[in-house]
Amino acid sequence: MAGGRKSKKLTEEVEKKARIEVIPLIDVIFFLLATFVLFTLSLNRIQSIEINLPQAVPNARPQEDEDKPITLQVSDNGNYYWNQELLSLREVEIRLDNYVSDEPNPRVLLTTDDLARYGDVITVLDMVRQVEPGNPNKVQVSFETVYRPTGR
Repeated sequence: MAGGRKSKKLTEEVEKKARIEVIPLIDVIFFLLATFVLFTLSLNRIQSIEINLPQAVPNARPQEDEDKPITLQVSDNGNYYWNQELLSLREVEIRLDNYVSDEPNPRVLLTTDDLARYGDVITVLDMVRQVEPGNPNKVQVSFETVYRPTGR
């Protein structure tokens, strides 16, 4: 019997040594979490730049834009439209020269329809770029990427 008591006592000691206390671990985890949060908050330094944004006015009518861009549309078979008016390539070049010399802020909206050829678009783009060097007014060119019916 003496041997049985010792083995029972040893197993009880082993069971006591293998026990893991969870409460102190939770305290340690909360301490680490609080330390991490405080540390990261001290790192944030907000740097900003003052920007004056425009204020929206309810029911305001849009102002008429005096320097509206001209719409230059390229279509099939060498058809060119200057603000919905059918012109030849030579007439487009003449109007473009006059427009750039008269307008202080010349803007061109270049658009095509689904029948236009790539070469015709490049020809018109080159024409717009050639007007620019001799003129003090810099031409701003924009490309429209939505579908537009012919002549619109």
